[in-house]
Amino acid sequence: MQYQTGGSYHPTRGVDEVVEAVRRLALQNAVVIFSKSTCSMCHVIDRLFRNMGVNPTVYELDQHPRGKDMERALARVLGSSNSPVPLVFIGGKLVGDTDRVMACHIAGTLVPLLKAAGAIWL
Repeated sequence: MQYQTGGSYHPTRGVDEVVEAVRRLALQNAVVIFSKSTCSMCHVIDRLFRNMGVNPTVYELDQHPRGKDMERALARVLGSSNSPVPLVFIGGKLVGDTDRVMACHIAGTLVPLLKAAGAIWL
């Protein structure tokens, strides 16, 4: 399992800089999940990808030194005041939260996204 509590995220000032730092993290791997270790739906999404043969990079925001700032930045990206986790990026592009990922999976569009990002080779 590849869980990240640190990564190459560097403390920054201002929400825009944190948003940009989150985007950089999302670009570093084929599949990135921003998560919390206590979030049951985060575990569901993680298991979904692992059962598909994907090894996502998971950033546990509740264990990250700047996790609160990152969580606020993710909420801003979504235009929401709610907790944005789990939030999934594939190939550096925002896919979305649990509902969006599950909708893609059910519609059959998740596997093509994963293939295009190089996360699976089926």
